[in-house]
Amino acid sequence: MLLIKATHGLIRTDAPASVLLISVFQMQQRLRVTEIFYSLQGEAKTVGLPTVFVRLTGCPLRCQYCDTEYAFKGGQWWTLSDILNKVATYTPRYVTVTGGEPLAQKPCLDLLTQLCDADYEVSLETSGAIDVAEVDQRVSKVLDIKTPGSREADKNRLDNLDYLTSHDQIKFVICDRTDYEWASELLTTRQLANKCEILFSPSHHELQAQTLADWILTDHLPVRLQIQLHKYLWGDVPGK
Repeated sequence: MLLIKATHGLIRTDAPASVLLISVFQMQQRLRVTEIFYSLQGEAKTVGLPTVFVRLTGCPLRCQYCDTEYAFKGGQWWTLSDILNKVATYTPRYVTVTGGEPLAQKPCLDLLTQLCDADYEVSLETSGAIDVAEVDQRVSKVLDIKTPGSREADKNRLDNLDYLTSHDQIKFVICDRTDYEWASELLTTRQLANKCEILFSPSHHELQAQTLADWILTDHLPVRLQIQLHKYLWGDVPGK
């Protein structure tokens, strides 16, 4: 039996000391967090369901349509333990880790694993510009492939596609017809629909959802049209 001192008192455990020390170290790692909030999921496969969002600070990309520029810098340092405690106050089933680009902070990988270990259904919203190979397999990855209209398409790491499984999703934000045709070609040449579900989402202020819907129907694309539900409910406001 091992007894060690932790942040909130003593921990009694039968686990090997090496395993316990690694666990304590992980929980005391820090992440810079912009906000943690409870809302309805506005996108992806759990759209409309109550979800806790952990928005991490920082992003190496500058997509021209970005709606979370306030997460580029600032934020507050939180330990993984404190993040988990805050998430638990909402008693959620679903937790989404987002950004910014959450994988820009290396401890995000441990946060994802700890959230899965706490029996939440965890999703990760990532730009696809950073390697996803080490993301816990229990996490549902939503990989946002950047189209030319984003002005960041050169940052795509298409080798990330090799790490996607059937419970992941690929998202394309479509700004115009050029983006649509570019994404459609990638969809076909890479046979993406055989890998996981594909989301086509109109850039909120640039392309009408009805227009994109008509294109999808005309071309019989095997994709899901996605609109950002939270923006239709509350507009472009932080914390929603």
